[in-house]
Amino acid sequence: MLDLDLLHSFVSVVDAGGFTAAGERVHRSQSTVSQQIRKLEETLECPLFLREGRQVQLTEEGERLLGYARRMLALSTEVREAVSGRKRVDVIRLGIPDDFAVDALTAVVAAFARTRPAVQLSVRCDLTAVLTRSLERGDLDVALLKREPGAGTALAAWPERLHWIGSASEQAPLTPEAPVPLVAFPQGCIYRNRAIHALEAAGRRWRIAYESPNLSGVQAALAGGLGIALLERRCIADGHRILDVGLPAVPPSELALCVAGNVREAARQLAMDIREFCEKEMTRLAA
Repeated sequence: MLDLDLLHSFVSVVDAGGFTAAGERVHRSQSTVSQQIRKLEETLECPLFLREGRQVQLTEEGERLLGYARRMLALSTEVREAVSGRKRVDVIRLGIPDDFAVDALTAVVAAFARTRPAVQLSVRCDLTAVLTRSLERGDLDVALLKREPGAGTALAAWPERLHWIGSASEQAPLTPEAPVPLVAFPQGCIYRNRAIHALEAAGRRWRIAYESPNLSGVQAALAGGLGIALLERRCIADGHRILDVGLPAVPPSELALCVAGNVREAARQLAMDIREFCEKEMTRLAA
């Protein structure tokens, strides 16, 4: 039987992103946390982290352990609460992309939290590639993801109409001979992958002119005329215009609301609230 204390330290290192920060979370010194991780690695006979200075990254073995560790710790808590008779506090871990109505969606999540004082929300706003990995390894209960249509099961899904978007100001026209300057999210983004694939299939050269992990950076670069981007129509802001003419057409991608299989009723209710919001938002955008 694995030592739950060691698993707690392991999960803390993952969540905190390092040994020092993990020590602060569990009220132990960095050296004590390091010793516990070494003991856990010796018990399992495999390395769990790749250490690069103060940065740590999970090995493949560590990735596999993480989901099990979270479930074992959750089950341990559930057993203690069932035996003691204390009411369980539900923790819901939600992942959302930063380019889907974040302000309005956050208001929906906040309203849900106000009606559920016994629920603790942990919300992560990140790139879909990161959120997908987190959902797969058990780090999220509910996630709103951008993906290829029909790429897996989902509570609900909506098509995304993709457009080439650039500056509304006058700028040099795109010529077939010159590389297309792309404004893009980092590698792993479905919009970026779709843009590059479409251009290469059409025999067009391309280059990354500007890269940003958040929508505001991409929007600013587009408005400033640094390049063009393939985005969903909802991402168009002041200073932008659609530039589809002369560029390859791209089929719809998909916005999917995914729920882990073992979540409690509170998490499912939050997912239903998000589904209702998304239905209204997608209807509004299609009008």
